[in-house]
Order: sequence, then C-alpha cells, then structure tokens
Amino acid sequence: MFPITTNSLRPILIAALCAAVAAAVAFPSVARAEIKIDGSVTVVEGAQMSGPVERATKDLLSDLDEVFGTTPRVVTRLAEAGPVSIVIGQGPELPFGLKCSMATDTEAFAFSIVNVPGKGKRQAVCLTGADMRGTIFAIYEFSQAYLGIDPMYLWTDKEPEKRESIALPVDFARVYPKPVFRYRGFFPNDEDLLTGWVPAEKGEQTGISPKTWDKVYETILRLKGNMVVPGTWIFPDDAQVHLATERGLIVNQHHAIPLGVNVARWPKDFPYNYSTHPEILERAWTNAVAAYKPDEDILWSVGLRGLSDSSYATLDPSVRDNDPLLGERVSAAIVDQMKIVRAKYPKAQFVTDLWQEGAQLMDKGYLKIPPEVTLVWADTGYGDMQDGGTVAAGQGAYFHVAMMNGEANQLSEMVPVVRIQSELGRYIKAGATSYLLVNTSDIRPVAMTTRALMEVAWGGVPAGGDADFYKRWATEEFGGKSADVLTALYREYFAASALRPNRNSVGVTPTQIEVTREYGDQHYHSEIRRIILDTLSEHQVAAMPSQSPKWTPPRVIPAADAEMRKAVLDWDIQECEAAQPRWDAVWEHAVAAEGVVDPTRRDYYQAGVLTMITINRESNRALMLVAKAVADVDAGRTEQARSDAADALRALDALQGSMAKAEYGQWKNWYRGDWLTGVYRTRELVQNYADHLQDPMAKLPAPMLWAGWEAYFHIMEYEGDRTVDVK
Repeated sequence: MFPITTNSLRPILIAALCAAVAAAVAFPSVARAEIKIDGSVTVVEGAQMSGPVERATKDLLSDLDEVFGTTPRVVTRLAEAGPVSIVIGQGPELPFGLKCSMATDTEAFAFSIVNVPGKGKRQAVCLTGADMRGTIFAIYEFSQAYLGIDPMYLWTDKEPEKRESIALPVDFARVYPKPVFRYRGFFPNDEDLLTGWVPAEKGEQTGISPKTWDKVYETILRLKGNMVVPGTWIFPDDAQVHLATERGLIVNQHHAIPLGVNVARWPKDFPYNYSTHPEILERAWTNAVAAYKPDEDILWSVGLRGLSDSSYATLDPSVRDNDPLLGERVSAAIVDQMKIVRAKYPKAQFVTDLWQEGAQLMDKGYLKIPPEVTLVWADTGYGDMQDGGTVAAGQGAYFHVAMMNGEANQLSEMVPVVRIQSELGRYIKAGATSYLLVNTSDIRPVAMTTRALMEVAWGGVPAGGDADFYKRWATEEFGGKSADVLTALYREYFAASALRPNRNSVGVTPTQIEVTREYGDQHYHSEIRRIILDTLSEHQVAAMPSQSPKWTPPRVIPAADAEMRKAVLDWDIQECEAAQPRWDAVWEHAVAAEGVVDPTRRDYYQAGVLTMITINRESNRALMLVAKAVADVDAGRTEQARSDAADALRALDALQGSMAKAEYGQWKNWYRGDWLTGVYRTRELVQNYADHLQDPMAKLPAPMLWAGWEAYFHIMEYEGDRTVDVK
C-alpha cells in the first residue's frame, strides 16, 4: 500500500507537523500495547453518521470481509461492542465519550486506540474525522494502510492478502494533517471505453452504468479526493450528478460547460451569442443552476466558451481576431454568472479554468477575474502547465494524465511521473494549492499516473521523486522482486516515444519543424487515417463533427500543399524509424521482467504493462510502414509499398491481439468502446489501402474522418433529443 507516513508525505514541513501533533496527543486511557483485530471485530458507528460516511463504512465492512473472510457485526451502541471494536466518529465531538484522538483541520483525521470504560477489558480502534470527508478518509486510509486494500483495486484487480488477524503497531495513534490541495478530484472525460464497457441500462439516464459511476466515486475517495466532474457532456440533473453527492463528493463543472450548461446540446434555433443575445445565455445559465438539487455541494465553474469545447470567438464574429473585446466578453459573462448563482446560493464558491485561449487572454491582461474566483491554469494535455511561470498563491491546476485531442493518449500512459511531480511541486511551492482537477479519461489505462498525481494532491511530492513512486507502485502491484526492474522499465517506456511536429510549423523540411511532446497513442492512429484518406481521396477529406450539437454540418479539411504533405510524411518516417528500436527494447525488457512479477499478478501485468507497450510499439510501427508505403508509391516502388502495407496490417493485428488479452474476467468488452483512438477503424483503412495497392479499382472508403462522432453518439445517446433549456 501507499500509507501516509512521514517517509512518503514529505516535504519536511508536513512531516514535522505530523510528528509534533502526534507527540502532543496523549490521554490517560490510550492503550499502548499492541492490539490485534480479526474477523470477530465489531464496527461501531456513531449516531450522527452522515449518509456518505455510512457508505464508506459499508466499504470497510467489505474490506474486512475480503481480508478475514467474515463480515463484522455493526452496532450503534458501544455497550454492544465486543472485546475489540473499530469506532467511527465524525467530529467535532468525540464518539461515545471516548478519549480518542481528534483532528481539527478541514478534512483531517486521526487514528488512536483507547480502553473502553466499563466491565471487562475492551479496546476501541478509533477512526475519527474532523468532518464528514475527514471521517471517510480515515476509513479508507485504515483499509489501505492496515488491511492492504489497493485504493484503485477496481482498475488494477488487486486483491488483498487473506489473513487470520492483523496486529496494529504501537505507534498506530496519530493525527493526519489536512491535504495540500483544497479541492482534488477526477474528470472522467471523453469516456468512450467506460461507456462501451458497462453502458447504462434504458431509463437509468447516465451514459455509463450507475454502478460503475459509484465505483469511480469510491476510487476518488479512496485516493482522498473530494471532487468530481461527472462526465463530459451532461445535464445538471443527470443521475450521476446526485450519485456523487450521495458519496460525499463536491460536484464541479468543466471549462466547456460553465454552470453546467450542456452546450453540445444547444438548440438549433437559438443564437449562442453573448454580444447580441445575452438574455438567451443568461436564461440557459439560470435554468442550469435551478436544475441542481438543493442538497448538492457544487463548486461552480464560470467562464465563456463556444459550443463543443471551442473558443467563444468561433460563435461571435464581433470578437474574432479581437482579443481585447473577447476578454471583455468573457469577463462580463463571469460576473453575470456569479450573480445568477449567488441569487440562489449566497455562499457559492467559484473557479475559472484558463483552458487554451483563456491562458493567452490572461497573459495579455485582457481577462478581469473577480478576486473571489479561483483562477485555474491548465496544462497542454501533456503535463506542461501554461502559466508561464506566473502562477501565484491561491490559484490552482487542471492537469491531464490522459487527453482526447487526436494527438495525445487515450489507451495508455504518456505523462511521466517526474513531470507530474515537477509541475505540481512548482505549484505547491507557489502556494497555488486551491484546486487540482485531473483529467483521467477512462481511468484504467492511466491508473498509475492517476495514483501518482492524487498522492501529490493529498500529501505533496515524495522525497524520493519518481523513482520512489515507481518502486512503491511496482512492489504493490507486481511484488517486491519487480521493484528495481520495473522502475527502470517505466523510465525507459516514457523516454521511448517519437516526438510529434507542431502542425503550425510544418511546411518546409523536417529539420525546420518545431517539435512538441510525445506521440500519444491517438497520434499514430489519427495520422495513419489522415494519410490514407488524404491519399485515396486526392486531398478531399471532410470531418464529421463529434462533440458539436447534432445540427452542426461536416467541415472540409483544408488540403495541405504538396511540399507540406511531403514534409509531414518524411517527419513520420524519420521519427518512427528512430523510435522503433527504442520501443523494441522496451518490449524485450518488459517480457524479460515478467519473470520477477508475482504469478498472481500476471493478468494485470499483461493489461497494465505488456498491452500498454504493445499499443505504442505496434502503432509506431504501423504509422512508419504506412508513411513508407505512400512514399514508396510516390517514388514508383509499388511492390515495396504493398509489402509495407501488409506489414502494417500485421502490426495492427498484433496490437488488437494484445488488447484482447487485456479483456480478461470483468474486463470483457473493455475495448468495445474504443471509438476515439479507433484502432479498429485504423485497421479497416489500412486494409482499404492495401486492397487499393493490389487493385486500383477496389472499393474506396468515404473521405470522411468520423471516429470522434461515433464516440459521442454512444456517450450521449441516452440524452435522446434533449437540448439546453433556454426559455
């Protein structure tokens, strides 16, 4: 497990605080001797337990059953407890008059062991929280640190060790301080795999099964997060929103749907223009606020963007190419939105995300953000924060460990842990710890980096850096013998990728192309499909809208000139050729490392390591071969082109075979929802191209890029024809 200890929590100030507080807490009735718990332990709930704490307590009972093979008895009176009990107390009052240790800071919690007054020798293991979420975190930290429950067990398949009893150490008692970041949580964004894996049933009014949403929320809480953005294009009254509240989470909205207005369902006959029709947008904002339930804890996102996560300037000609006026419109919209929310919720809290053009407007001084709004800087999608070194105390971060943009990662890890720790460490140093939202997409493919980020969110950057994290992760997930080998393997994996070109700088020769971050798994497939469709259609490709309202027409992709097309093709060949030996070496080392992996963890090693590497290795190979095939045709080497296309098909078959191996047990149909990266779509188009090379009269695919459309059709299908209420 990753218990919160002074070794893993550093920096030094936090560790010193923990030690000082723990040393100061001493009560006459505190039990000092070692205590054992087993299947006979009684769980005692305080009378004032909230619903979310009761849910966490049920998870604790399940955890105890997993370890001991027996579900403990639950009582609400201390007199009914057995010789050893686990007492759960939600502050600020001590449970049952016991002299348990108590935390006082927001979301902090404490552990202690006390003697229970009365007849006979009875002892209580106290798990107490300063508030509702602190109590929840106490429960889950106990499960993680002492029962051996992996907080991401759903995604890693990790089962705890079966034991007859567990001895709690003499130094069990301590007070855990408040978290480093105030708001911390997930954004399951572009959730295609989750939707395809366990879709909601008819009438459940969620794209993903409510049971799966509940597991997502449980994961957030086990990682000591307190916030969620529950899906991409949702309405405020969708079922998963209130399910988050029932779990004790704060509900937030992402940057594209301020106040919860689902702009991907904007009605066709109503202008989306704050300059000419502000009253329409104001009604939409007002109606969205009214749709939330009164008992929901909302952190309100404010701002102004266009439809389907585009800049507002795409909808309002008056601000196009006029950044000062665009900044003025966004600033005014934020003030209006705050007034609307405060009319119903006077104590509302607000954040605004500086995504894409927001960061540029802020840098130029065109945005005027009210001081009570938390300013949140976004990264590039690759872990590079866009504040330009200007981040300040009280601000926050929106960070991606996965991102759907046609270039980054949806099926595999891409952002190295050292980048996470470096960038967030910089924010911690600046005091910019008010907010941290992590874009997790479908969670399972990025379980490791999600865990790394949430560890920093709660306790700061560990002293051992990325090596410390990789060793602990490998030890927990694959056994202690694998720690050193897999630490080296992960570092090698993150260094293997080719570097993609900045499209804005492509135009002359590869040596003049500005490079950006890694080829993500999406880049390989987007690029293969673009190359093939562009070639077969003679540069007449259109794009089917994906996240846009239904009435948005397809758009024609501007054809690049011949010189630019050749430069990009040459770049893909050059970069992928250079990267292929690196990927081959990573693969060889991963196969060799399987020998030191705990045999009971081989399935997850397949899914979390071997399949992840294969996705990148074979995608890199396929792109290299397709690019070479096109270049071969241009050079008159038709036979070589046919051979390259055939080899590309074999690479994609190997990739799909590895994905199938990762669909064991509960993961059956996991890749059914691969509509955004679209490996199967890539395979179809490479086959089309191979057929064309054999027979120029073979049937051609439609010159249409549409993988994203397919994904959002499924993700949003449950919404039917519902549109935003603007009346």
